[in-house]
Amino acid sequence: MKKNQKIAIFLLVFTSLIVVLSGLEFVDQWESDVIVEGPGVSRTGRLSDYFPELEGEYCDTPIYFLESNEPGGTVVVLGGTHPNEPSSMLSAVLLIENAVLTKGRMIVIPQANLSGYSHNDPQEGSPRKIHFETPYGRRAFRYGSRATNPIHQWPDPDIYINQFGQSLSGSETRNLNRGYPGDPKGNYTEKICYGIMEIIRKEESDLSIDLHEASPEYPVINAIVAHERAIDLASMAVLDLQMEDLNYNLEISPPSFRGLTHREWGDYSDTMAILMESANASQGRIRGRTDEALVLTGKDKMYVKAAELGRLYVPYDEDGHPIEERVGRHITAIGVLIENMNLLFPDKEVQYYGMPSYQELFEKGYGNFLLSVE
Repeated sequence: MKKNQKIAIFLLVFTSLIVVLSGLEFVDQWESDVIVEGPGVSRTGRLSDYFPELEGEYCDTPIYFLESNEPGGTVVVLGGTHPNEPSSMLSAVLLIENAVLTKGRMIVIPQANLSGYSHNDPQEGSPRKIHFETPYGRRAFRYGSRATNPIHQWPDPDIYINQFGQSLSGSETRNLNRGYPGDPKGNYTEKICYGIMEIIRKEESDLSIDLHEASPEYPVINAIVAHERAIDLASMAVLDLQMEDLNYNLEISPPSFRGLTHREWGDYSDTMAILMESANASQGRIRGRTDEALVLTGKDKMYVKAAELGRLYVPYDEDGHPIEERVGRHITAIGVLIENMNLLFPDKEVQYYGMPSYQELFEKGYGNFLLSVE
């Protein structure tokens, strides 16, 4: 009997320890990421400023305004639509901490689906955080889930029928990039979409850019997807980027695929809507171990083999696709899109400085361009 009691006590203590450690990780994942307001940030706000019903909700994400003293155009940059696509948020953070506007203004939302950063996708083996060494010490950012946390929106229907009557997988009801133009009386995710649409409409955004990443086997990759109103701008940008040895595929937003930013932003506001994709091996189905190293370096031997077999839509070798490349592509393309908007619409000019070049990101590393949290 005493032996059985000892075993029972041991199992109870061991189980309690596991529960405590799991609880600490759970709570830690809800802690906000530190994003430093750079010299160009004139003010901040929250999503609830545009849709008050979200005040007090976890999804009430911060908004950063980079404003100049010279009138011009307005550009909205959205990161973190899918929190498991880290270059989207990290590109937005780089703008917040470095860019200084001299004409016009930029509105940056680094973590569009903030709820998605509070959990990981189950059974994906993803890291909880990614880290960068900076001149001021170590910085960490959460690596989240593609979708809204089920704690905030549950249960998923068997089939998600969007606002346009299209049938999608039930889990897509928590995908921010399926719920536009949003619904003020809809589910949690559709309300976030509505709030973001209100920002674009009320701030009269001229150009709105949604940043993403895709797995190397996904056909729409290293791409710029444009609403028809933005197709001239996107075409000019793609040609300019090719001159800088950055190849992009140009895709026209399909009119029949509803609920996405590049479609509904353009249909339900006057903005020129753009979505951009870079290559992220940590999202793909062919990948090996999913750890922080894979997220940051993009190196995976299974993808090297897949490239040799011609199974990918993007070049892939032993160098992988590091975070500096993926952020560099987004930051460079944003700059080129704005330059061409300035040519097409001189009255909507936007000018800024302070951002690292694509080459500088490679040479110095992403962390070198982050500010001190103090």
